[in-house]
Amino acid sequence: MRHLILSAALPALLLAAAPAAGQHAGHHPAGAVATTPPPHFPADLTPEGVRAADDHLALEAVDGAEAMAFVAESNRQALAALEGDRRYETFRAEAEAILTATDRIPSPSFLGDGIGNFWQDAANPKGVWRRTTLESYRSDDTQWETLIDVDALARAEGRDWVWKGADCLAPDETRCLISLSDGGKDAVTVREFDTTTRSFVDGGFVLPEGKHRIEWLDRDTLLVATDFGAGTLTESGYPFIVKALRRGQTLDQATEVYRGEQGDGGYGVSPAVYRDRDGAVQAVIISRPLDTFRSQTWELIDRRPVQLDVPERLSIYGVVHGSLILSNDEAWTHLGEAYEAGSLLSPCLICLRRPLPEGETAVANRAVRIFAPEERQAVSDVRVLHDRVLVGYTDNVVGKLAVFEDRGERGWVRTDIATPDNLAVNLGDSSKSRGQVFVSAQGFLTPPTLSLADAGAGSLETLRQAPAKFDASTHVVEQFEATSSDGTKIPYFVTRPRDLAMDGTAPTILFGYGGFQVSFPPAYKPEMGKLWLENGGVFVQANIRGGGEFGPQWHQAVLNENRQLAFDDFAAVARDLHARGITSPEHTGIYGRSNGGVLTSVSITQHPELFNAAVIESPLIDMLRYHELPAGASWIGEYGDPRIPEEAAWIARYSAYQQLRPDAEYPRVYITTNTRDDRVHPGHARKFAARLGEMGHDHLYYEETAGGHSNDADPIANARRWARHYVYLAQQLMD
Repeated sequence: MRHLILSAALPALLLAAAPAAGQHAGHHPAGAVATTPPPHFPADLTPEGVRAADDHLALEAVDGAEAMAFVAESNRQALAALEGDRRYETFRAEAEAILTATDRIPSPSFLGDGIGNFWQDAANPKGVWRRTTLESYRSDDTQWETLIDVDALARAEGRDWVWKGADCLAPDETRCLISLSDGGKDAVTVREFDTTTRSFVDGGFVLPEGKHRIEWLDRDTLLVATDFGAGTLTESGYPFIVKALRRGQTLDQATEVYRGEQGDGGYGVSPAVYRDRDGAVQAVIISRPLDTFRSQTWELIDRRPVQLDVPERLSIYGVVHGSLILSNDEAWTHLGEAYEAGSLLSPCLICLRRPLPEGETAVANRAVRIFAPEERQAVSDVRVLHDRVLVGYTDNVVGKLAVFEDRGERGWVRTDIATPDNLAVNLGDSSKSRGQVFVSAQGFLTPPTLSLADAGAGSLETLRQAPAKFDASTHVVEQFEATSSDGTKIPYFVTRPRDLAMDGTAPTILFGYGGFQVSFPPAYKPEMGKLWLENGGVFVQANIRGGGEFGPQWHQAVLNENRQLAFDDFAAVARDLHARGITSPEHTGIYGRSNGGVLTSVSITQHPELFNAAVIESPLIDMLRYHELPAGASWIGEYGDPRIPEEAAWIARYSAYQQLRPDAEYPRVYITTNTRDDRVHPGHARKFAARLGEMGHDHLYYEETAGGHSNDADPIANARRWARHYVYLAQQLMD
């Protein structure tokens, strides 16, 4: 854990006026006086100084009286402006028809001998968990058996239950841990379910609401990381202790098997149990996060943790023949051989143990490297089977697929699997016993196709083709590059009318995210196509740095003190769109949510001259207090730690909440979030809206009171959400 030394920060005048090293002075908001700090800029950047400068702290109380009064009045004004628009009802009905359509592809998962699916529609907005056979799933008339009706369960128990998934014990997968959220929060209640009786197990495992990390060890034992009482959570509210919970025990009776430290960062310690195709345990791995991206990796051997000598930045996918399948997100030298960041590797588990077992010698007697992406390529997803690994990767943000077979000392043999050109390829659930993986392919104008990959045969069998939900014949997709402030080429996709006049008048939505190594390949967005493209709009997706489109380096280039480069990338794409005549500032709107809310709020405060609309959804905005708003401290590895003066200094240069100015000309923005969001605190959005209002800037603020961060609680409510978004964008960019 880093030691935090809090001292008087640099003068606010200097912080507001001076760009970060290597940045351009042009980053300051248009119209702002460069030598004058914004009116609410903290006098010093210690936590005490930041708090003293914040006149909207009351809005951080999630259900506080002042906060809820603010929400109620803001909602009244926003709904009058948006739902009172002549387009709203049409947009809502069109979105609801798409989100509840019965001809959608049911997303499949392997469940015992059959196929499982969670399904929501107009009749079951909370959803049903159901199953069928693979043969029936292939047919035109699939026969489903309901396992859990969440709507009926919520009614019977008087709870606002939201489905958060099922974890079933291999190989038969008849016993499952069901996660249910009250109102859509990340925190869940867990209950054991028996698929043979289609009922919750009497006297079975039950965990109270919490942000649990749970794995089946055997039929009567769980590995659990959770809130075990006072002093057992990190400052982010995540667990750092793992215990073995036997059937019939309470949490306080469970046996501790691993302990990190209360000062650990990231998302909490997490156990993972890897099994072979017959369900036998191959390895028990525990990840102890040090910060958002760095972690220690431990193997649990006879209930005793042994640290593994692996990179701190990595992703682990499974085990094949005693080898750990991992991707190193930093350069790594193992047994004398160097491996570049972003590779897919298979080091033997015994070779990684620290110290080595008595009598063992670490010798690489087989090939470790499975796949090394070329320039502009990146591993996007991996599925580990019995003796093969299926790899989805991107090549200039377009999806590809390959299967690698373990040939022992002969190494890994690659077979490419043909996929459609210029589409995203996504891997779904996999089955080791069957050697199969669900694969989907889609594009901006191409509805998803669901296939079943046979790793042994290296083939794809088409199972389902989603019907088109909007007229794509009027639009085309192109890929361009913009040049950012440091000369880096930033790719972006444009979906535009085929006959677009390049006169700068096209209403255009520019979407970006740029964080946490999350990639955004082409995706079919049916509600966007229906509500926006069919009305003549343009949609642009910017693959800015911070994502994982070109591997870990693309992400790490904008961490911490280099964050400004991600914002520069986004602004460069906007300027490139304007230079090409695709659109102009008057007709350009931006959209981002979560980390994308950092991007959009900063873009508006730094470059209001480039945009005329912004949908800022579920956002982080107050970056000088984000670590104090749950669960913000888990992201310190991404943004930096505002408690450290040097880091607070460069965070303050862009934090939109502190950088707002009354004399700037901002467009009317639309900020929206959710009261039950326990991932990104609603205080960020509330305070930004309140400060805009007190400065006299026109804006809209709407806060949904149920649903959580992921907006997947109810498709009917989600349809209203999308209708509000597109009404606002139409008002700003089309009217």
